[in-house]
Amino acid sequence: MPFASRFGLEIHGIQNINHAWWNLSSAALCEYAIRRREGIVAHRGPLVVRTGQHTGRSPNDKFIVREPTSDPNIWWGTVNRPMEAEQFEGLRSRLLAHLQGRDLFVQDCYAGADPDYRIPIRIITETAWQSLFARNMFIRERDPELLQAHRPEFTVICAPSFNAQPAVDGTNSEVFILVHFGSKLVLIGGTSYAGEIKKSIFTILNYVLPLEHVLSMHCSANYGAKSDDVALFFGLSGTGKTTLSTSRDRVLVGDDEHGWSDRGIFNFEGGCYAKVIRISRDSEPEIFATTEMFGTILENVAIDSATRRLDLNSDALTENTRAAYPIESIPNATPSGIAGHPRNLLFLAADAFGVLPPLARLSRAQAMYHFLSGYTAKVAGTERGITEPKVTFSVCFGAPFMALRPAVYAQLLGEKIAKHDADVWLVNTGWSGGPHGVGRRMKLEYTRAMVRSVLDGSLSRASYSEDPLTGALVPNQCPGVPSNVLNQRSTWPDPSAYDRKGRELATRFADNFKQFESQVGAEIKDAGLRILP
Repeated sequence: MPFASRFGLEIHGIQNINHAWWNLSSAALCEYAIRRREGIVAHRGPLVVRTGQHTGRSPNDKFIVREPTSDPNIWWGTVNRPMEAEQFEGLRSRLLAHLQGRDLFVQDCYAGADPDYRIPIRIITETAWQSLFARNMFIRERDPELLQAHRPEFTVICAPSFNAQPAVDGTNSEVFILVHFGSKLVLIGGTSYAGEIKKSIFTILNYVLPLEHVLSMHCSANYGAKSDDVALFFGLSGTGKTTLSTSRDRVLVGDDEHGWSDRGIFNFEGGCYAKVIRISRDSEPEIFATTEMFGTILENVAIDSATRRLDLNSDALTENTRAAYPIESIPNATPSGIAGHPRNLLFLAADAFGVLPPLARLSRAQAMYHFLSGYTAKVAGTERGITEPKVTFSVCFGAPFMALRPAVYAQLLGEKIAKHDADVWLVNTGWSGGPHGVGRRMKLEYTRAMVRSVLDGSLSRASYSEDPLTGALVPNQCPGVPSNVLNQRSTWPDPSAYDRKGRELATRFADNFKQFESQVGAEIKDAGLRILP
């Protein structure tokens, strides 16, 4: 194969396979996916695939292997569950035996746009469509000679057809996502959901980069007329990171994962993995356009098998319908994946209580408090079993992927905010006028207007009032937003009901933050929500 690395599959212990397909082009992978009946072609050319019963991540099935080089650094607990090395090796041996006689697809690529922090990776899959997913999502090597010399630092082996044996392997179910930092290897099995591949690499970078004083972040990023007019959008899946960062008048750096070094920010990926449930040509034109492009993978999107027309409004299979496409599919994305230091950081929270202000400016201490809290509501479909918004606190807006102790990330964030004089904003993309089931989801047009005003500097001239619940500063006016929308309490028919919900949420914040109190100073501990009278 002309694009096969000299460092072959034997370095991973893979032997006696039928054939290895190395670094195939997008067109070739689409052909193989169709030929192997892995998916079908939709109108205008995207590839539509099904991931079976697993249409979201399986957080309870992810384990970190306990081994001496990483053990002292890992944030052990319910997020990073330990697996003993002996169990890992037993499962790995059976997986390698399972792969014998099979066709495998290999993509050699990179994670990290900044050459100083770029990590060579290898994604090995059983299916052509997941190889295309890796090719879309990560940074490609376009030089054939460098591909032949590619030696991966970390490798992911994804075998959906291989199931774990919980009684033998110590797993939670037949699904497994196992990360071994010592062997620099990730094993995935029992699930076809491609997001596990993407997030396993994110977990690796969240371990490696902070130890080099680079903040790894679960955020999207864009910039304005100048590359130093950078904005970061933090939030869990479903809070609006991709939607709000994909804008015609700003340059997209990336939609999900970034690093912040002493030189600025850089994208970890070379593609986007956007939720497409109920999007339209009018509401999200740039993302919608990718659903009609050759090379895009559409996961679990409804399609008419006769006409091959998509139904993006259908949640027949899942709310978590996805499009995976190269970042160059967005016309105003930067191919470099690199930008300067951010001026604005926006923390997105889909508040199911409906009490957080739609927009508020945070102090540095408040920013670190909310970063550690990572409050939002997980929306339907992003994880197995989530069928309606569920209140959650996710450290650094990405707890399932944070391998180190939370204070490591928070301290780095605080240092960088102070050093580069960045403004931090809390944005409620959740409910207004009442909690979930009573109030309404914040109108996207209002959220867009608030974000636009933050980024163009309009709010630097606005007057502010202190929000009684958060202690943050809420603008009294914002172009394009009715003034009553900015005051959450005034949107509720019963203000006393707002007060009760505010007390409930403040109590939830305080209870959650107890786990961090020994790791932070008094200023940060005191920056949380207040118990309303």
